[in-house]
Amino acid sequence: MSDPAVDVSRPEADPPSPAGLSLDRLRDYLAEHRPELAVEPLRAHLIAGGKSNLTYLLRLGDREVVLRRPPLGHVLATAHDMAREFRVISALAPTEVPVPGALLLCADPEVIGAPFYLMERVPGEVFRTRAQTDPLGDESRRALAMAMMDTLAALHSVEPSAVGLSDFGRPEGYLARQVRRWAGQLDRSRSRPLPGIDELRDLLAATAPEGANAGRIVHGDYRLDNLLASADPVAVHAVLDWEMATLGDPLADLGLLLTYWDVLGGSETAEGNPVADGLGPRAGFPTGTELIDRYAGRSDVDVGPLHWHVALGCFKLAVICEGIHYRHTLGQTLGEGFDRIGEMVAPLVAHGLTAARER
Repeated sequence: MSDPAVDVSRPEADPPSPAGLSLDRLRDYLAEHRPELAVEPLRAHLIAGGKSNLTYLLRLGDREVVLRRPPLGHVLATAHDMAREFRVISALAPTEVPVPGALLLCADPEVIGAPFYLMERVPGEVFRTRAQTDPLGDESRRALAMAMMDTLAALHSVEPSAVGLSDFGRPEGYLARQVRRWAGQLDRSRSRPLPGIDELRDLLAATAPEGANAGRIVHGDYRLDNLLASADPVAVHAVLDWEMATLGDPLADLGLLLTYWDVLGGSETAEGNPVADGLGPRAGFPTGTELIDRYAGRSDVDVGPLHWHVALGCFKLAVICEGIHYRHTLGQTLGEGFDRIGEMVAPLVAHGLTAARER
């Protein structure tokens, strides 16, 4: 005898929306603007690991796509630009730079609470932790690191005008403008004393180089765990997280990469670090010097001394970490690992000051 309290004629209730994403509003938007994507059942879950923008895996019937939106709450004005990210992956699709297929951009924040875009899901793994990279072995780790540098060289070789990105940024004065930009972001993220960070800002501003390589497409946050890759065989399948891309000096990408790789990944605090646990020489990868040599052998970019660019990378990453820390204190972060982000600011500032003083 059936339980009269159970109505078997009713379909199973829709799963709840994950934080930061209204499935009901998304469903309505897709039905109106991209009906071929409005396939039931619609389900979503937050993809863990990212510490800035929020990334969700959507299941649209039997199809899987990815949705990206800015973080909750306190948002750094130009650091979470979905339209820029969507535009650049669309432009790079026909090039040798591997990017996900761009599907839909929604600039209306009323739909899910923030602008967002959809892209194709690309098979591959995000190598982020020692648990992932230790089993690879020395040969595979080296090959993966070199593939990362080959991909960056391919990006910097793309002529912006050839892919419709000639107006994607202002190359002149890019490096000095970066210092001003991140100084402004810092002022909007201050919630505690940060010894030395103002000195680093001022030192960078006073010594900013002209940037002989200006005018290239720069990623803005290029590192191993912003790639979808495979280790057997070794290949880079997609470069992710393009929201800070612009036209500028490619040495800024190299400086920030070395900040992740040697400064964070090479430090004693790398183990268990939510940003650099699986990166750098302490994780069994080649040194930063070897990475730069690989890049230089495959690029026409003039790679000179990178001390200033590493200092800029330290300043930029310190500001980003402080912004994430601030959101965490306000309860506006989703996922794990945010409680340690604030610990990274002081060593980044200290290393940045050392690098900025080198000649």
